[in-house]
Amino acid sequence: MSAENRRRVIVDTDAANEADDQFAIVHALLSPTLDVRGLIGAHFGEGRSAQSQKDSRLEIDKLIDLLGGSDVTVADGAPRALPDETTPVDSPGARLIIEEAHATPDVPAGSRTEEPLYIAFLGPLTDMASALLLDPSIADRSIVVIWIGGPAYGDLVHVGASPEYNLGNDIHAANVVFDSGVTVWQVPASIYRLVNVSYAELEARVGPHGALGRYLVDQLIAWNARWHPRPIESRSLGDSPAIGLMIEPFSGVFRPQTPVRFTAAGDYEPSSKPQRIFVCEQVDTRFLLEDMFAKIARAS
Repeated sequence: MSAENRRRVIVDTDAANEADDQFAIVHALLSPTLDVRGLIGAHFGEGRSAQSQKDSRLEIDKLIDLLGGSDVTVADGAPRALPDETTPVDSPGARLIIEEAHATPDVPAGSRTEEPLYIAFLGPLTDMASALLLDPSIADRSIVVIWIGGPAYGDLVHVGASPEYNLGNDIHAANVVFDSGVTVWQVPASIYRLVNVSYAELEARVGPHGALGRYLVDQLIAWNARWHPRPIESRSLGDSPAIGLMIEPFSGVFRPQTPVRFTAAGDYEPSSKPQRIFVCEQVDTRFLLEDMFAKIARAS
């Protein structure tokens, strides 16, 4: 596929944190319209590992090996959260974001002549916030940040620990990004939890397809067995909407969000900063899952 028919993307992923990042990474690398300019291994706090960023990098490397290798750039993200809203945590991942942002033509809003650079965050926003603090000018580039994170809005109830997990791993970073003026497509917990797949479906659709398919299913079941205290036979592939939206931006339904930021407890509060936040309220899960399953099967 010619370069002009491919969409430039970066995927920032806390790959070793749970069991759904793996599916999203593989889906991105198997999608011919995505020119993956980099995979960034992100931290995920210290609750599950004392070296979470390193664990994410190792998991990315393992997936690339199972795919038979790739020339995609892999960069280390920040090893920890921002200490405050003014101090970046510099890393090769943040520098990669800056480099690719400046390689993107600065086109007028609404222009159809040039695709933006899409940067998907499947965990905390640390590396995006650090890039913005290191070089605030990138907020004016043609960039779309897609973030899997944040609690439900309005009267919807947030089920689970509070703050929402990806937000809770760096609330300072989320505030930096939301207040920066960069365009954000937010996929909150109320939406990403709906991409649920059962063990039976995974065994039928993914497990038979080579070492890669077997690994994806086995690691998901093993993660649930280790971390879920209740009976379970499914898991939400909650990070995958970010990939589906990069493959086909019209596969989601969005609404503009009035300016908000986050309290220390992870709740929304009004913000006085001008923002371009669009909240995803619906994802085409049929397209998302069927496309991923078919590409995994084809790759085997």
